[in-house]
Amino acid sequence: MRPIPRLLLAPIAIALAALTLTGPTIAKPAKKAPAPAAGIVRVRMVTADGPIILALDTRRAPVTSANFLSYVDDGRFDGAVIYRSARSRNAQQYGFIQGGIRTDARRILPPFKHERTDQTGLHHIDGTISMARRTEPNSAGGNFFITVGALPSFDAKGDFPGYAAFGHVVGGMDTVKRILAQPTGGSMRGQMLLKPIKVINARRLNGPAKPTGLVKPWLVKQKR
Repeated sequence: MRPIPRLLLAPIAIALAALTLTGPTIAKPAKKAPAPAAGIVRVRMVTADGPIILALDTRRAPVTSANFLSYVDDGRFDGAVIYRSARSRNAQQYGFIQGGIRTDARRILPPFKHERTDQTGLHHIDGTISMARRTEPNSAGGNFFITVGALPSFDAKGDFPGYAAFGHVVGGMDTVKRILAQPTGGSMRGQMLLKPIKVINARRLNGPAKPTGLVKPWLVKQKR
């Protein structure tokens, strides 16, 4: 057998050396999503127009966050709707969307204490989730709104109790903006969505669910 010429041995040696140095390529495990900060509970709300990821501040707004999570853990938002788009007259791309159980008494939970923003330190900045309410005290319940742009006039000040901000959007703000841009009319100064957006479901993304154990009369009708 003829010997391999030196000119051919050189590239072979270099290739072998490279293999020895680098070794086989090993795929690195995918990085896990970072855990939320202490006191933050994330919720994924899936709507017919896309998902919205919320981060609830259970440390600074514990009562309001607990109420919202009770609706989530009981499935009381499943099948509810986002029904309102309140756009600013001067800048149509800003305002808020509102959704929840509306006036469905079958889904409502007991009232809870109003948490003022001048006590929690939370404010109505862009992407804030807050509780809708009537004029009487402690009237917030199963209806919420999400801001697009800052709404400082919704913060508590003096005798004005404001609205109870309790978290913010951390994903799916594009979904919120799409809903805000939908056609409106009817009552509430023409701010009702002509085609309400269905909330398919809402689930915690971290931490165990804590259902209330109360009856769910809206499901009894669906099973018949």
